[in-house]
Amino acid sequence: MTAHDTAESSVGEPDLVLDATVDNEVPDPGATGDEGLGWGGDDEEEELVPVESPYDRPGRWYVVHTYSGYENKVRSNMGNVVASRGIEDRVFEVVIPMEDVVEFKGGKKVTVQKKVFPGYLLVRCDLDDDTWGAIRNTPGVTGFVGPGTKPTPLSRREVENILQVKVEGVEAATKRSRPRLEYEVDETVRVKEGPFADFSGQIAEINEDQLKLKVLVNIFGRETPVELEFSQVAKL
Repeated sequence: MTAHDTAESSVGEPDLVLDATVDNEVPDPGATGDEGLGWGGDDEEEELVPVESPYDRPGRWYVVHTYSGYENKVRSNMGNVVASRGIEDRVFEVVIPMEDVVEFKGGKKVTVQKKVFPGYLLVRCDLDDDTWGAIRNTPGVTGFVGPGTKPTPLSRREVENILQVKVEGVEAATKRSRPRLEYEVDETVRVKEGPFADFSGQIAEINEDQLKLKVLVNIFGRETPVELEFSQVAKL
C-alpha cells in the first residue's frame, strides 16, 4: 500500500472555527534547533538574523488530519512510531501551530495559547512509502490532506503564512482602529494581517457590537470560518 494508491479517510473531520483576531506570538523561524525530530521543546534562541524560511528546510511540509483535542498525543505517538521504524532521517519535524490569544477574564487581560488549526498537524518530511506508512498509521491520524489519493505539500506562501516568517525590523501592527460599519454579508474581502494575510474570503457573519467578522477562507482545500476584526480586512 503506497501514498499514491490509497484514498484518505475524511471520517471525523472537525468543524474548524479559527480565531485570528489577535496577532500571533511566533517562535523564531530562523532557529533550527537540534537536528532530528521537532516533537516538543521550544527553541529559546532570540536571534532573528538571518531569517530562514521554514519552507527552505529539508523535506516538504504536509498537513495531517487528527482527531481534534488529541494533537499533542498524536505528535507524541508519531515520534514513537518514527523512532521505532528508524526513519528519523526522513521525518524531520512535527508542528502544532499555536498562537497567543488575549482574553478578558475577571476584568483582566490574560494571554492564553490556542491551536490555530484544531485537528491538524504540520509534518516536514521526505515522503516515501516508509514515511507515509509511519505517519498515516500513527494512532489518532485519520489521513493526509490532499485531493484524491495524493498528499499535497504546502506551498511556500502557505508555509510562511502559517509559521509566520518575521522580517527583521518589521513589527506586526498592534493598534486596532474603530472602522465604520461598511461591510455586508456575502461581500468578499481581503485579509490584511495575521496567519491568513493576503487570503480572500466571503463574509458569513457580522458582529457589529464586537466589531468582528466571520469570513469563509479557503484553507487546505476547504472553506473554513475565520473570526477577524474589522481592522484586519480590506475591501477588494
